[in-house]
Amino acid sequence: MSSLELPPDSRSDEITLQLIECSRCDFIGVAVYEESRRGALDDDSFDHVGYPVAPALWNRLWEMIERCPDPRNPRCTCPTHRLLGAQNALGRWKGVDGVSYRQAFALELGA
Repeated sequence: MSSLELPPDSRSDEITLQLIECSRCDFIGVAVYEESRRGALDDDSFDHVGYPVAPALWNRLWEMIERCPDPRNPRCTCPTHRLLGAQNALGRWKGVDGVSYRQAFALELGA
């Protein structure tokens, strides 16, 4: 699985963009893991959500992540991190162009 650690935004302390594929069928997609550690010390919250994507977008994202010199570093300033980690005027991560966020599905550990 290819993944890219993105900079924190106004809502999440950690954001990871992941490319996912099923080993039993032809499904491919992207997943986004977001974790927030704001509030009380024991008040961690996270979301891990997947989205189906077209093969062309999946391949493009894979190529971009492969070109990054340090995909596990959210402070990397390479073109891939700058594009995929872009934030809006309110400091919120913009997401990935071409992903249909209406087709979200939850991902569970061990599933």
